[in-house]
Amino acid sequence: MLSFRLSTTLLLAAFLLGTSVVSTEKVVTCDGRDNVQRLGCDHGVIRVQGALYGRTDRETCSEGRPARQVANTRCSQRGAVDVLKRRCDGKKVCEFNSDVVRTSDPCRGTYKYLETNYTCFPAIRVIACEGSVAHLFCAKGQVIFVYGADYGRSDQSTCSYRRPASQVQNVSCSSFTSNTVVAERCNGKNNCTISATNSVLRDSCVGTYKYLEVAYICEYPLVSSEESSMESSQTHAE
Repeated sequence: MLSFRLSTTLLLAAFLLGTSVVSTEKVVTCDGRDNVQRLGCDHGVIRVQGALYGRTDRETCSEGRPARQVANTRCSQRGAVDVLKRRCDGKKVCEFNSDVVRTSDPCRGTYKYLETNYTCFPAIRVIACEGSVAHLFCAKGQVIFVYGADYGRSDQSTCSYRRPASQVQNVSCSSFTSNTVVAERCNGKNNCTISATNSVLRDSCVGTYKYLEVAYICEYPLVSSEESSMESSQTHAE
C-alpha cells in the first residue's frame, strides 16, 4: 500500500529549486459583484489554506457602513474553503468574486467580506490543448501526486492559435470533476497520459475551446508500517 507525504516533498522541492520556505499570503475583498479577488504565484502554484466569507471583526471592510452592518463578528459561510480549493489549487493565477462561495446568506443584514489564505508551492505544470494529450512522468523510483487539475479556460491567450474569438472569450470556464479524474488515473504511477477531451473530462462550457492544466509533483512512495514489518520478517527468515 502506497502512502504519500505531500508537505515534506513540497518543502524539499522548494529547497532543491533554491526558493525560500513557503509563506502564507492573505487577500481580503469586500463583498460586491464587481469586486474581484485575485490569487497569484510568481513561482509555484496556489494551495488554498483557508477561506472566510462573512465577518470576524468590526474593522475590515467597514468604511461607510452603519454600525449595525458590522456588529455581527461571528458570521461565516460554511464550505468556502472547499469551493476555493476546487477552483484554485494547482493554478498560478485564480480570479473570482464572492458569488462563487455565496451559496446562501449566513447572516442577513451583515456586510461581509471574503478573506483567503494561500501559499505558493513548487510543482510541475503541464498544459494540453483540447484534443491533445497531457504526459505526466517522473524519474525512476518516483511516483506522481496530482496537486491540482482543471479542464476549461481562464484566459484568452492559452491554446488560442487560429481560434475564433467566440471560442476563447469565456474565461470563467472550469470543470470541478477534472481534478478527481486526473488524480484517480495518475496518482501513484511513474508516468501517465490523459486525453484533454470532452469525453474524458466532460464539456463544462459548450462552444469554448478548452485546455487541461495539471500541476503535480514527483515523490518517493513511502512503505506503510505493515509492509515494512513484513519485509523485515522476510529478511530475518532468510
